[in-house]
Amino acid sequence: MRKPRWVTAGVIPLAVALAISSCSSGDEGGGGEEQSGGGDPAKNESVEINVFGTEPARPLVPGDTAETGGGKIVDALFTGLMEYDPVSGEPGLAHAESFELSAPDEYTVKLKKGWKFHDGTEVKADNYIKAWNYTAYSPNAQQHASFFAQIEGFDQVNTPDPDGPDGPEQPATPAATEMSGLTKVDDYQFKIKFTAPHAIFKVKTGYAAYMPMPDSFFADAEAWKANPVGNGSFKYVSRVPDQELKIERFDDYQGDDKPKIKKVKFVFTDSDAAYADIKGNQLDFLDTAPPQAIAGNVWQDDLPGRAKAYPVMAIQGIAFPIYHTKYGNVDFRHAVSMAIDREKITKTIYEGNRQPLTGYGMDLVPGFEPGACGEYCEYNPEEAKKLFAKSGWSGPIEITSNADGGHKEWIEAVCGSISEALDVECLFEPVQQFSQARQAIEARELDTLYRSGWLADYPLIENFLNPLYRTGGSSNDNGYSNPEVDAKLAAADQAETEDEAYKLYHEAEEMIAEDMPVIPLWNTPSIACWSERLTNVRLTPKRELDLSFVEVK
Repeated sequence: MRKPRWVTAGVIPLAVALAISSCSSGDEGGGGEEQSGGGDPAKNESVEINVFGTEPARPLVPGDTAETGGGKIVDALFTGLMEYDPVSGEPGLAHAESFELSAPDEYTVKLKKGWKFHDGTEVKADNYIKAWNYTAYSPNAQQHASFFAQIEGFDQVNTPDPDGPDGPEQPATPAATEMSGLTKVDDYQFKIKFTAPHAIFKVKTGYAAYMPMPDSFFADAEAWKANPVGNGSFKYVSRVPDQELKIERFDDYQGDDKPKIKKVKFVFTDSDAAYADIKGNQLDFLDTAPPQAIAGNVWQDDLPGRAKAYPVMAIQGIAFPIYHTKYGNVDFRHAVSMAIDREKITKTIYEGNRQPLTGYGMDLVPGFEPGACGEYCEYNPEEAKKLFAKSGWSGPIEITSNADGGHKEWIEAVCGSISEALDVECLFEPVQQFSQARQAIEARELDTLYRSGWLADYPLIENFLNPLYRTGGSSNDNGYSNPEVDAKLAAADQAETEDEAYKLYHEAEEMIAEDMPVIPLWNTPSIACWSERLTNVRLTPKRELDLSFVEVK
């Protein structure tokens, strides 16, 4: 890849990088509490609150939105069959009136009547069936196609690319445009049949991949992209690219999570500028305080009563672009992982507000069992140096990330640790915006290591594995593929009980660690911050402001 035209940031030694913060331990639960009560109904009826966001990488089609900037907007614009509790993350029925197994390999869904899209048309069974078929159909190139892989007939609508996205061969035209496993019973009921039992499917359907789409989308998708129409508690108003996007409360919304505030403006800026605006009450909400605020627990003094640390379903990692042959040596990948002193970095850069990972999931989600990564996630500079020498690597190690998300400090610290352990130059190669980084990753243009944070879509260990490490997974960006891992994940998907599924997912995790396509680093709880005018503030496990709960004073 050609070097970016902006200047590459130099990496400072680990000891110096860590000196940006004190070594005192932080209290993750400190700071302000969730504020309850005190909202002004009259103000709520007309108010617009300003919320930190990042420019969506793609149009806001739910089946093609796989990053957090667009994801939080999609979540406001759409509601699916299921929803997740904003505090516990527990799944519950949303648009589905009932969602029951009618056979070991089949669900029957009955919809609540009277739910509307923002254009006034009713949400019916066809809107789910058409949307799911559209997402699954491979010529539509939707990022979430793989979420339908277990449904009968998926293999007839989705054909694999014979030589990958970078090869000259084109995939065959699918034999069908509709999955045979989706059948309409009537306007408010449909059936979902799988190729084998899929015990966890119901929980997954609160995620964006499974949202219904209005008839207007299928009539003119490009017109819809310019003016998105959903069925959620907020409707789209306007957008200024690279600056802001506005939404407004949908008063005909039939869900239980009706918002009180009238308008929301997502402001696209970097986290350091957003934090300054929060302190000055120019911005109303920031979901994650930047490292400058975490160092020394500065946030507690800066924002007394208006910041709090929340556990969220998020982890941080560094990915290898496996599609480049120079990263094909597993000894090199293990060496880099074992050269990172996670414990020291989390205690100093993050004041103890992060915990090193021992696998590819985290203990906040059902089904996770610690220890899958084993020795490969433990700091061992001596063994790392041996593996590095064995790998035959030459030249510097480079790590790319967006510079607008508060990642500079920890990546420089990671690079410092790698440099000291392996006696190799390690460089942070920033890009200016998250969307730039995503576009380069999706186009497979990066030839550097890159940041690969993951925010779970729903509360299951499966969501930390299938999208990222299964061949062709919706967020498998680095080209990782192992048929044995695919088979193990497929067996877990088809398990008849959750306990059996969880056992098999853990075995798949252990196999992934042996390949190390991504280096697990640490969990990423979020310190949310807000302005003085907000009350009833809380952060969901998906790291989003609960827009149904927040009010202004």
